[in-house]
Amino acid sequence: METLRRAPGNVLALVGIGLIALSARPLHAASAAEIDRDAGAALTKLYTNQPTAKMLSQKAKGILVFPTMVKAGFMFGGQLGEGALRKHGKTAGYYNSVAASYGFQAGVQSFGYALFFMSDAALGQLDASRGFELGVGPSLVVVDEGIGKSITTNTITSDVYAFIFNQKGLMAGAGIQGSKITRIDKR
Repeated sequence: METLRRAPGNVLALVGIGLIALSARPLHAASAAEIDRDAGAALTKLYTNQPTAKMLSQKAKGILVFPTMVKAGFMFGGQLGEGALRKHGKTAGYYNSVAASYGFQAGVQSFGYALFFMSDAALGQLDASRGFELGVGPSLVVVDEGIGKSITTNTITSDVYAFIFNQKGLMAGAGIQGSKITRIDKR
């Protein structure tokens, strides 16, 4: 009986240890230079692994890349990360992405994601908002392998395309719907 009472605490301890283990560096706010470096490396790897992402990058008005998101949860969970908005190959701003969740979940995970803004209107909503929420506003398509094979320069119809990459950890699936994205000052 005593073991059962300690089980939630033990799981929380494991989640905390896993969160620390998954972090590429100590938990701290990254500098602009670190975010730029990591965003560039993440995009290079994404373009190598997903040719569709490279094709979309040539048409995109802006690319918002979060190289490392950390997600942890036990019944209640959250995910967070920092990223850079790239326009014409240069950083135009810095953002954080935060989401909360509840329900049956336990574990830790890290992943990255990139949003390809295909229209000026969608990019304008990101720039004008105090908190851009994924799944509310411009049309969003999360690109998996099947969808990726069907996208061509003639079939780009959505405002935003999202790619999730570099998934690692003990939690099933990485989701970005409902994530709130907010501009941050890193200069």
